Amino acid sequence: MRVILLKDVKGIGKKNDIVNVKDGYASNYLIPNGLAVMESKGSIEVLNKQKADKAKKDADDKANAEVIAKQLENIVLEFKANVGEDGRMFGTISNKQVEEELKKTHNIVIDKRKIITKVPVDRLGYTILDIELYKGVVGKIKVHVSGKEK
Repeated sequence: MRVILLKDVKGIGKKNDIVNVKDGYASNYLIPNGLAVMESKGSIEVLNKQKADKAKKDADDKANAEVIAKQLENIVLEFKANVGEDGRMFGTISNKQVEEELKKTHNIVIDKRKIITKVPVDRLGYTILDIELYKGVVGKIKVHVSGKEK
């Protein structure tokens, strides 16, 4: 029996795959547990529509990410940090602080886990951070850290 998988099934296939399984396995396990539906003209049409909708959504998400990447190129986030007598900074500027400052000053929402630069912002001056906005779309943002005046 040919079925369309609604979820990933170990050893059988991934979601939206059309697979051939034994009749008993399909009718006693896959279909009753909501893991698959029988292949039919209607179910194939629904599957194709879902794939088209997903492709359109992915294209829209990628386009939005590219727009945000362009906006990030022109942004410099300013931070003040405590500095010792030797000019070294105490602590670091965290990804969470970068995320909050970006949202507060420029109304751009990113997830701090999307910041892929592994170098900590622990020095005075400029640091460039890479942010993966979407698969294959990486934005760059400048972070400027200056010392607090006492």
